Amino acid sequence: MILSLILVPAAAGVAAFLIRSSLLLRVLLAAVGLFHIIFTAKAWLIRPQPALGGWLAADAPGLIFLSLVSVLFLAAAVYGAGYLKGEPSGERMDFEEGDLFSNAPEARFVGCLLFFLATMTAACLSRHFGLFWVATEATTLSSAPLIFFHRHHRSLEATWKYLLICSVGIALALLGNSFLAAAGPGLPMDLDGLLAQAARLNRTWLKGAFLLFLIGYGTKMGLAPLHTWLPDAHSESPSLVSALLSGALLNCSFLGILRLQQVLSAAGEAAFGQELLVIFGLMSMGVAAAFVQGQGDYKRMLAYSSVEHMGVLALGVGLGSAGAFGAMLHAVNHSVIKAMLFLVAGNILSVYKTKSALEVRGALRILPLSGALWLAGLLAISGSPPFGAFLSEFVILKAALDQGQILVAVFYLIFLAMVFVGMATTVLGMALGDASRSPHKEGWSRTFPPAILAACSLLLGIHIPEPLRAALKTTAHVVLQQGG
Repeated sequence: MILSLILVPAAAGVAAFLIRSSLLLRVLLAAVGLFHIIFTAKAWLIRPQPALGGWLAADAPGLIFLSLVSVLFLAAAVYGAGYLKGEPSGERMDFEEGDLFSNAPEARFVGCLLFFLATMTAACLSRHFGLFWVATEATTLSSAPLIFFHRHHRSLEATWKYLLICSVGIALALLGNSFLAAAGPGLPMDLDGLLAQAARLNRTWLKGAFLLFLIGYGTKMGLAPLHTWLPDAHSESPSLVSALLSGALLNCSFLGILRLQQVLSAAGEAAFGQELLVIFGLMSMGVAAAFVQGQGDYKRMLAYSSVEHMGVLALGVGLGSAGAFGAMLHAVNHSVIKAMLFLVAGNILSVYKTKSALEVRGALRILPLSGALWLAGLLAISGSPPFGAFLSEFVILKAALDQGQILVAVFYLIFLAMVFVGMATTVLGMALGDASRSPHKEGWSRTFPPAILAACSLLLGIHIPEPLRAALKTTAHVVLQQGG
């Protein structure tokens, strides 16, 4: 079952390159998304057997992030049905009518999207540090063509920056694997083996490995000051790709840091990793708070918001058990609402034909449903009740106060307030300004997925399902459990 979650999307990705019909491509995309979410839901009910000798397994943190990947991919697949109809690729003119590859841009897009799903799934299920590294690198290679879909010079620049910076980061993570191997010569590189032998690990090499993991995977996660690829890539990508990059991909890299923090904790060195996570978390929040102010590109604004929320995740884990619970809950909340916001941003972009916030006015009247979701998204992403992010951010704040880290709590609140003010200024101006256009009809495929995601965020603020709560508690416990 575990292998099928990886191999079916990969095989469908190969098939996508051979399909001529645009309709069949969209059906294939939705069918794979439906298959993936059904099998992921089944994994919650009946935990699947590990595969590849335990290198692939569905543990609590992996299952949480896998579920987010699955839900967001299905939402993106449904959204893509309407998106791909009206989205010019910029290169259809290169093909003759009737050519076998006359829909090559769309085929490549769908194929790479399916490969992206397969690689993110592999990353979520990997419990071997070498395999996780391979899967993470594969997510970069499979998603780069998606960023370049529009074939604009800005898309090329964003893709090049994405490949260059993330490759440097992933190279540092590979060096971290070497340090980890040096910490326990002869020991297996799988998580279970390292946890069982944590007392034998050389502390100096282990700390060096964590630092390299934090810098390497932190680059892919979007932690400041290593975040510089993220605003360009997320703003230049097609909107459904931006939703997956921000809502799903960033979590996969975060999982790599969590895995090694788990080993660090088992070796009795949890405090070392937690202190670094607090520093990088606050730094990311501060950088995002500064760059959100007066941001003229609303998709870049959302991208900087992702930098902020990755900082919140790092800070939460750094604050300890209660904070780690809040961080994992926040990962769920952020993924759902940020994906919704990027999808809504795509609706706004398709009508106004600009990413300039100053040129978008009256969205609430021109696009009634998208405008309402845009406003709801502002409240949700800024941690306003009754949305789920309010609860998770409050848990993290309480963890800081309970530990007497008043200065951390003060900076945390200041950065959250700064981001809210910056985003509110932009979002309210877009939604409520004077409109000179007539109302635009919105298709269901472009509005239903973000509406469902907004409803999920609202429900998470009211009630956390017990299986999810149990998985969050388990994750917080295993990541920071002290050992010898």
